[in-house]
Order: sequence, then structure tokens, then C-alpha cells
Amino acid sequence: MNRITRALPVLILLVAAGCAELPKQGSPEKPPAPAAPQITEDTLRDRAKQQLANGTRLYESGEYDSASKSLISSLEHGLLAKPEQARARKLLAFIYCVLGRDAQCRDEFRKAFEIYSEFSLTSAEDGHPIWGPVHRSVRTQLVTEREAAQGRRGTNLLPLNKAEQMLQDGLVKYDSGDYDASLRILENALKEGLKEKTDQVRAMKFVAFSLCLKERFPQCRAAFVKIYDVNPEFDLTPAEAGHPSWTKTFAGAKAQAKRAMAEKAAKEAKEKAAKDKSVPPAPAAAPKKN
Repeated sequence: MNRITRALPVLILLVAAGCAELPKQGSPEKPPAPAAPQITEDTLRDRAKQQLANGTRLYESGEYDSASKSLISSLEHGLLAKPEQARARKLLAFIYCVLGRDAQCRDEFRKAFEIYSEFSLTSAEDGHPIWGPVHRSVRTQLVTEREAAQGRRGTNLLPLNKAEQMLQDGLVKYDSGDYDASLRILENALKEGLKEKTDQVRAMKFVAFSLCLKERFPQCRAAFVKIYDVNPEFDLTPAEAGHPSWTKTFAGAKAQAKRAMAEKAAKEAKEKAAKDKSVPPAPAAAPKKN
């Protein structure tokens, strides 16, 4: 058998394989693949809400690693409502604090406050020994920053005097949860004499906060009322006003102070009117003679 004869079967197989790959004439074309479904904003929002629900459930069951992943995923597209975003941030803060990751805990609390101005913890949450002090510290820091941003401290770069230094020390003690020391230092700062009204109001406000946190509610109410003698327009931020430890006490003190101011204004107006009536009118000037 020569070489051509031996190669013939191989050539026949190669030709047959090539023919098999050629499309058959007249055969129908394959239909195009269906278009991928479009992901809408509503779809993503529903997914985010489900991830938030899953994260909450996992957190409550103590599965912190899985919970944090689900909560972070729920925030990725920014489609949750502000209260829902704040809730996700709050649970992340709780998880990080429990795990000893204080910096991340503080960061999540701060984001919750910045996202939702009415963000606050329940009384039980705020009193938690692990994340309660961190939450209060972040809240105090934000209040101080907002006051500074509004120019209440101005651009004064001079060294703090004794009373101002005592004010700062008292706020540090408050942030650390040492309310007895904070109360004592802040009251001494007021006695020493704070020059700026904004500093006076800040010291008096945190005196009131400390008293309420120690459940000395009559003294707390009295401390709030005194603030209105310095600043009749005083009010708390929404986050501060919603704190469970002093919400009712502050509301009562504010109403009392406003009522006292209205009564004082009415009394002064009445006294002025009586004084005006008691003063005889000035005699008419005599006509000039030409």
C-alpha cells in the first residue's frame, strides 16, 4: 500500500468533520437571547430594606459578622429613608462597640446623627455600659462643633482663662460619664465667672443634663429654667430635646420659663401704662406775640 492509499481514510475523516460544522442551508436561525431584566430604583430600594431587616434579625440573634455585612449592604445604594439609614448605622455602632472597635463605633454614631437630625437612643440603649458613653461623647462633640460653626466662639485663639478651662474640663468629665465630677466642675466654672453668654448657657445646659441623668429632676428643671435668664431664646437641638432622660423635664421647664417671661412683660407693660397716665400732660406753649 502506497502513501496516498494509507492517507486516504484520514483525509475522508477530516472532510467529513468539516462538513459537519457547516450550517445546513435553509435551517432557521437561533432566536436572540432574551434581554436581561432592568434593575429599577424601586427594586434596589426593596432589596436594601430586606437587607436591613436581615441585618436586624442577625444582630438580635448575636451573629454580628453576618449582621454587619447585611447592614453595610443595605446602605450601599443610599436608597433607604433617613430614619432607616440611621437605624442601620446605630446597629453597626452597637456591633463595633461590642467588638471593641471604638473608633468605628464612634464613626457610625456620628454618621447616624449627621444623616438624621432627630436620631437618638432609647433610655435603655443610652444607658448601656458599652456603647452608652461613646454615644453621649459623640453627641456632645457634635453639639460643640455646631455651636463653634455658628460663630458662637468666634475666632478667638487666646489661651483659656480659669473659668473657660473649668468649662472644658467639666465637658470632658460629662463625656466620660462621670456626672458627679462634671456637675461639680461646671458649677464652679459658673461661680468663677464665664464672660461669654454662650459659655454660660453651655455650662448651665450640661449642669441640667447631669442632674437629669442622676434623676435629680426638680434640680434639673430649675437648672433649665435659669438658662432663660441668660438667653430667652434658648432651645435644645432635636437630638438633645429627644433624649429620654430629660425630654419631659425640659419641656416643662421651657413652658415655665416662657410663662414667667410673658407674665413679666405683661406686668412691665401695665406699670408703664399706669406711669404714663399719672404724668400730667405738658402745658401748651403760649402763642408768640408779633
